[in-house]
Amino acid sequence: MSTVAGLSARVLRLPLRRPWGPDVPRVHVIEVVLTTSDGADGRGFSWTPTIGAGAVHALLTQDIAEWLVGRPAEPEVVWDGLWRHLHEAGSGGVTTIALAGVDLALWDLRGRRAGLGLTDLLGRRHDSAEVYGSGVNLHYSLDELVAQAERWVDTGHGAVKMKVGRPSLDEDVERVAAVREVLGPRRRLMVDANQRWDLPTARRAIAALAPYDLYWVEEPLLADATWAYAELRRATGVPIALGENAHTIHRFRDLLDAGACDVVQPNVVRVGGITPFLRIVALARSYGVSVAPHLLPELSGQLALTLPEPTIVEDVEDASFAALGCLAEPSGVVIADARLTAATAPGLGLRFA
Repeated sequence: MSTVAGLSARVLRLPLRRPWGPDVPRVHVIEVVLTTSDGADGRGFSWTPTIGAGAVHALLTQDIAEWLVGRPAEPEVVWDGLWRHLHEAGSGGVTTIALAGVDLALWDLRGRRAGLGLTDLLGRRHDSAEVYGSGVNLHYSLDELVAQAERWVDTGHGAVKMKVGRPSLDEDVERVAAVREVLGPRRRLMVDANQRWDLPTARRAIAALAPYDLYWVEEPLLADATWAYAELRRATGVPIALGENAHTIHRFRDLLDAGACDVVQPNVVRVGGITPFLRIVALARSYGVSVAPHLLPELSGQLALTLPEPTIVEDVEDASFAALGCLAEPSGVVIADARLTAATAPGLGLRFA
């Protein structure tokens, strides 16, 4: 069995064509390259949209690199041991984001050794997956928001997501009503509050927005507010989605045990990679709760094609790796007519320029 011989990492700072707000003009990718004792290599990445890229890079090149050398180059073997090693620095967050770079590199290595892309390595269950149009658009004017919704309709999306949580609830109602008018009655509309509300505010807001036939309300409360989520879910008929800011399977189990949500949204990087992502999906299925992966369509889309149930994939406008122009070659993941397909090179199929 080959072992890990070394790790290197670099930070890519990628300007967003459509900034996610005045404070988010760019996102960060931390590319990770593992070399093995038999001369092979695997390439993965960590990712963070705002803060933490430097901390992730330091954790990878210092504590993680030192621990990894000489370990078996197998993702499941490495993941649990490395998570325990990093636990003193935190069970999730920076630690799992950094760990994802290693896990993805090891899955890339496994796929390349097998001559299979990730989807076929794990077992392809679907030829394509539905993609919903998503926008980080709370700062958009009403006209800009409507224009974005019209673009989604023009590209064939049957489901879209917009941000809510403006200072005035009346503004949110006006904006949701305008997008619903563009979409018509049959397309699905999701809203994302990005943790902006407390429980009383969320109750009022959801009641005011419910007439616009919301498919789900995402992160209406602080991600850590488990009790409040359970209370809110009992008080409303609109499905609750959350999980992009849950970092471990233990946190997902707490949310599911509490009956806090109808949809879980693991971010494959924030949870620590493919190895824990698959465990979280299996856990959610045991509770009868659906999964909708958060962001990163070139990776989440490949995984969606391997899951038992049809899974909807998020594509934030102009924020995929292809749209950011950071890939050295096409990934093989294609979004057309609001469907995603994957025919990648062996491994993850992701090579950064």
